[in-house]
Amino acid sequence: MKDFLPICREDMEKRGWEQCDFVYIIGDAYVDHTSFGPAIISRVLESHGYKVGIISQPDWKDETSVQILGEPRLGFLVSAGNMDTMVNHYTVAKKRRSQDAYTPGGVIGKRPDRATIVYCNLLRRVYKKKPIIIGGIEASLRRLGHYDYWSDTVKRSILLDSGADLLSYGMGEKSLVEIAEALDSGIAVKDITFVAGTVYRATSLESVYDATVLPTFSEIKEDKKTFAKSFYVQYCNTDPFSGKRLVEKYSDTEYVVQNPPAAPLTQAEMDRVYALPYMRNYHPSYEAAGGIPIINELKFSLVSNRGCFGDCNFCALTFHQGRIIQTRSHESILEEAKLMTWDPDFKGYINDVGGPTANFRAPACEKQLTKGVCTNKQCLFPTPCKNLKVNHEDYLALLRKLRELPKVKKVFIRSGIRFDYLIYDKDRTFLRELCEHHVSGQLKVAPEHVCDAVLSKMGKPNRNVYDTFIAEYKKMNTRLGKEQYVVPYLMSSHPGSTMKEAVELAEYLRDLGYMPEQVQDFYPTPSTISTCMYYTGLDPRTMEPVYVPKSPHEKAMQRALIQYRNPKNYELVEEALKLAHREDLIGFDKKCLIRPRSGRGGSGFTGKTEGKSGGKGNGIRKTGGGTGVGQGTQKPATTKKRTIRNVHKKKGK
Repeated sequence: MKDFLPICREDMEKRGWEQCDFVYIIGDAYVDHTSFGPAIISRVLESHGYKVGIISQPDWKDETSVQILGEPRLGFLVSAGNMDTMVNHYTVAKKRRSQDAYTPGGVIGKRPDRATIVYCNLLRRVYKKKPIIIGGIEASLRRLGHYDYWSDTVKRSILLDSGADLLSYGMGEKSLVEIAEALDSGIAVKDITFVAGTVYRATSLESVYDATVLPTFSEIKEDKKTFAKSFYVQYCNTDPFSGKRLVEKYSDTEYVVQNPPAAPLTQAEMDRVYALPYMRNYHPSYEAAGGIPIINELKFSLVSNRGCFGDCNFCALTFHQGRIIQTRSHESILEEAKLMTWDPDFKGYINDVGGPTANFRAPACEKQLTKGVCTNKQCLFPTPCKNLKVNHEDYLALLRKLRELPKVKKVFIRSGIRFDYLIYDKDRTFLRELCEHHVSGQLKVAPEHVCDAVLSKMGKPNRNVYDTFIAEYKKMNTRLGKEQYVVPYLMSSHPGSTMKEAVELAEYLRDLGYMPEQVQDFYPTPSTISTCMYYTGLDPRTMEPVYVPKSPHEKAMQRALIQYRNPKNYELVEEALKLAHREDLIGFDKKCLIRPRSGRGGSGFTGKTEGKSGGKGNGIRKTGGGTGVGQGTQKPATTKKRTIRNVHKKKGK
């Protein structure tokens, strides 16, 4: 029966069900699409013969809201959704957002803060003994003691605060099926301690073998240096081949045990996951409310890979999806694309073909599939590993096949090109076809900053790599006779960024002749190296001190420097320049950022006035704005993306 999974008793009756095996509580609206973790997990369980019902965004103040499908036979699954609820609800300044793109009509407030904990506590009040398994990005990144930016405290494992029985971390298909089979065979949930990719509670360590014991929760809460050391042990054990079992003690009778990560999916396994009978849209019950905003971005996008060996320090992918690239076959992707072209809303444009990094279509090196990733070095940082395989042939072949499909007018790549990996490819065929076929005037890339001191703390390549890419991109577009641009994402206030580096970034933008309309401050989300730096002031890899801009005023100054032309920022820019001893940038010279208040012109700002296209002759064009238990990539919705409206114009124009 190809249909949405049951969301009410009437749906269960249509399927002839008296009881669900699992009831899945999710913080997002119910969208049965491969870009949504809950959809994947529920369909995977369904494919193994389990009956799964969905309760989407229940009223956490009403106990009856989690009872609409009755008591499940095996247990409850709980996920906050595709995004961490705190990131979904709050800006980096901890101000409430005005829209939730994963909710009908984009309405904010349909789920609670820290939804995983709230939903589980609600379930526990109603179903005191029923197994509860949590997962998704929110649970995955909080599986052990972690720093919580919103409360500015170190919090316990979410397994304890939620009262759940098991936590599935990572993408979750394998661990959830194994858990389901164990429960179905009659094994008590407290005895399911053997599943890779899970975290469980223990009252003693008598039955825990071959484990690395982390510092206790009390120790990491009391001492930042100990926290940093503990975090780095966790970070070095995120690989399914080399990862060790980890134990964190909370008391003499309470331990949290993290099993090694689940094995990555093979290509055949990943193909089977994406071939399941998804409805590829939101539930029709949301139509009256205006639908689900995020579907507009994702409905006609194709997931081609998982994992990322880019390993940026501010990104949680290492903790969640891991560094080993997993891919779907061309046949699998083409089959989904063909289905897409028959959708009545399809206009001929495939919005994206990618994943965390679009142009990664194979593991970084051969050994990763048998021995795992290196724990003592990264694949791309600070320079590419000598064993790194740089090759775009497979991705090129896939894109060519997609371009040839009937009804397809254009295939875009929007999920992020790793420009350093691209530039390390001595064969420029991919760059040529990227510019010729897959860019719609603007290519978004993420240098994040331009100062090497900050880039080193971000885990990003040196500035000269980005400059090389820009030169090659311009050269290629000139050869093709195209006028296309690069839109770089830039970040302010990342650990390591002093006022000196913030001024250097402003000078870089000055030389481009452009002011970004939006700026993203570094956002300390759980379980990243950068967040560890933010909290401890230490680089956990070296234990060396790191400068961290923390005060709201200093962060406001760093952000204002990037938007130094905005009259509202004058006082902040002036103060920042004086603090950095860069009064030479206050004056009437063309290199100055602002003019003295008493100077002629009255505005206090230098530079050309921008017109509708960014100012005639300044080489700038304005640009557009801004997964489930065990699933999720924490990619914010389009309305929340950190879009820096700064572009490089094609050389010679």
